[in-house]
Amino acid sequence: MIAEKMKGYVANSSVIRAMFEEGKKMAAIYGADQVYDFSLGNPNVPAPAAVKDAVYSILENEASVTVHGYMSNSGYEEVRLAVASSLNERFGTSFGEQNILMTVGAAGGLNVVCKTLLNPGDEVLAFAPFFGEYRSYVSNYDGVLKVVAPDTETFQPNLKLFETMIGQRTKAVIVNSPNNPSGVIYSEATIEKMAEILRRKEAEFGISIYLISDEPYRELAYDGAQVPYLTRYYHNTIVGYSFSKSLSLPGERIGYLVLPDELDDASDIQAAANVANRILGYVNAPSLFQKVIARCLNEKVDLDYYDRNRRALCDGLEKLGFSFIRPEGAFYLFMKSPEEDEVKFCEAARKYHILMVPGSSFSCPGYVRIAYCVSYETIINAMPGFEKLAQEYALKQ
Repeated sequence: MIAEKMKGYVANSSVIRAMFEEGKKMAAIYGADQVYDFSLGNPNVPAPAAVKDAVYSILENEASVTVHGYMSNSGYEEVRLAVASSLNERFGTSFGEQNILMTVGAAGGLNVVCKTLLNPGDEVLAFAPFFGEYRSYVSNYDGVLKVVAPDTETFQPNLKLFETMIGQRTKAVIVNSPNNPSGVIYSEATIEKMAEILRRKEAEFGISIYLISDEPYRELAYDGAQVPYLTRYYHNTIVGYSFSKSLSLPGERIGYLVLPDELDDASDIQAAANVANRILGYVNAPSLFQKVIARCLNEKVDLDYYDRNRRALCDGLEKLGFSFIRPEGAFYLFMKSPEEDEVKFCEAARKYHILMVPGSSFSCPGYVRIAYCVSYETIINAMPGFEKLAQEYALKQ
């Protein structure tokens, strides 16, 4: 008999992954070129050539026992220093290797943070819409996730509601910008106001509230948009980063946490995160790809590819009468469902072999997420199906 907690996890297993599996089944029946799968944020852009070159160079020139061996639970010292130096150069910070913990992707990092910070019953606030796995990450350590309802006019955080929801048991707040699923970048004004609220509430309740910035899409920002670096605005900020999107390496599971010295109880948190990395079973981040990313910190994927997809998708859907806010970053479009039950709308789209994810998976029903990290041809070839959907819902007379 499986654990009681796991019964709930299984019953509420990822809709995104289920849609991805459905897409594979449909491709086997109709042909891959006849299925338009926008369900999973799986990058279609290849990793930069420098990644492959780094892999070959490291394997050819470094001792196998070093490349494939254990190291400090926090990661190779030289890799952590390289990450810290890169951040300092880009954002005017002053991190050292002690502030960086290499992780098994952003998901591993967020679990390390939750393990480090949460006592049973501690509350974590998240702004809808948000990546649905946050619920599981918090629940894993018997925390309570409280959802701040969305401002669907802008999809910036609803700060008025947020302020009323902070209480004595609030331990952390998770933010994700550029946002999955909306593609919205949280503005500097938003971040400054959020930081001001958090400082005031810390003083009011006599507690520490940690701001966890989940940043796998930081490098994917369009039209010159700037993504604020949150440690510069609020002292109790922890940053989680992943190279899954910025270098198209989702399967390699490589990322890091930034644990600044300015954190309340910083040395305890840094030590506890190091231990959490080990006892959660990660032990350490993948050794080879720690070394690879240290050589590729200045590399970037082809952002123009995603931007072309973004423009083609937005322009095409806009002409058909669909409603959405144009994404500023990431590679998702969050579109308003033409009917209240967005799950039924997703089912209607499947008739035309179009796969989208219901917004309820992101605590924002009435919308659907379209991942445009696909081939350009997939977007163009899906448009006739979207046109039939638009006609079915009489979006444009």
